[in-house]
Amino acid sequence: MAIERQKGELKMRIAVFVDGANLFYAERDRLGWRVDLQKLLEWIASRGTVTDAMYYTGVIEPVEVRFAAFLHALPHLGFSVVTKPAKALVHHSGETSFKANLDVEIVLDMFTMLEAFDMAVLVSGDGDFRRPLELLRTRGKQFLVISTAGTMARELREIAGRHFVDLRDIRGSVEQTRTEAALPRAS
Repeated sequence: MAIERQKGELKMRIAVFVDGANLFYAERDRLGWRVDLQKLLEWIASRGTVTDAMYYTGVIEPVEVRFAAFLHALPHLGFSVVTKPAKALVHHSGETSFKANLDVEIVLDMFTMLEAFDMAVLVSGDGDFRRPLELLRTRGKQFLVISTAGTMARELREIAGRHFVDLRDIRGSVEQTRTEAALPRAS
């Protein structure tokens, strides 16, 4: 495992992968407060050097002004943004919902960037990431899963073990304050 040396100490290279929709629903349905993405990156950076930070999200056309502002702000916070058009799903009840699954993009980026990090930080509770995390481990990579109880799939929790951090446990370090709430948020 290649770990960089900075100022006489070893620094782990960390790549961050944020499942935007999963984080949005965790905030809305379980937490009741917003995560400040810049503070989250700073919290993660306390464990090493963040070499890459990726934010994945679906986009509904036409893009709402507040969501466009959010997407525009992400690179200024240190994130590369990966978007995908959301598909409209019409349910039997007549309701329309939108879905843009970016799991494949997240996993492809993890494995494409494999040589650039020692630890992958996945911000998601999606059980579909169990197998990719198992494969990262077999390749000698460490990982950390950040999510919250109630949105964390059992399969992902089982593989994460002690490598799981509940957002509630780090709320004091990552919560967006009222004065920072000007930055819009959407899935």
